[in-house]
Amino acid sequence: MWRGRGHVRRGRSAAESASEDMGSEEESSEDMESEEDMADDEMATEDDMAMDPAAGLVGPGCEDYAAQVPDGAGSVEGMAQDPVAVAASNNPLLTQLTAAVSGEVNPDVNLVDTLNGDEFTVFAPVDEAFEAIDDETMATLGEDAELLQSILTYHVVPGQMTPDEVAGEQTTAQGETLEVTGSGDELMVNDASVICGGVQTANATVYLIDGVLMPQG
Repeated sequence: MWRGRGHVRRGRSAAESASEDMGSEEESSEDMESEEDMADDEMATEDDMAMDPAAGLVGPGCEDYAAQVPDGAGSVEGMAQDPVAVAASNNPLLTQLTAAVSGEVNPDVNLVDTLNGDEFTVFAPVDEAFEAIDDETMATLGEDAELLQSILTYHVVPGQMTPDEVAGEQTTAQGETLEVTGSGDELMVNDASVICGGVQTANATVYLIDGVLMPQG
């Protein structure tokens, strides 16, 4: 009799164990589903940021830029559709830079195809920055193609860098280095301040700056 009862006890214990195992499997499955949901949410957030050209912009002038150019080809969203030289030509804040890289300042300096042909980080002086250059220097740039090209390519760094990646010493396409310091709305490029940075184009990341950078060489 005790054996029979003992057998029944073992049978019930096995059933309970199986039930517990099934419960554990269900909990494990729920945990895995929860982790997958969290991963999906994170991926969705990253995708949303990638789809929104305005996500991740830095600089005290971004709001003013958006107000001045709220839509169209020169807006943040519009610039994302075109390669960088084309995008810059559509931006009303960059008319002087566009003239300089497209042969209008000096017919022997045309960097449009070069700028559109690879991935770059471009530090783009706004029109007010060029207006601060004296007339004599501008006249010299109109005659000295080598000097103009040196200055322009000093504003270009190979490869795209986000605002989180750009700080530090960067080697430019001109060959010399420039230094990006600060973070967020207080980014500096050498002695120039970033007005609005992280602006995406089809092949480049653009930082609007308030000064023209001059190489040391």
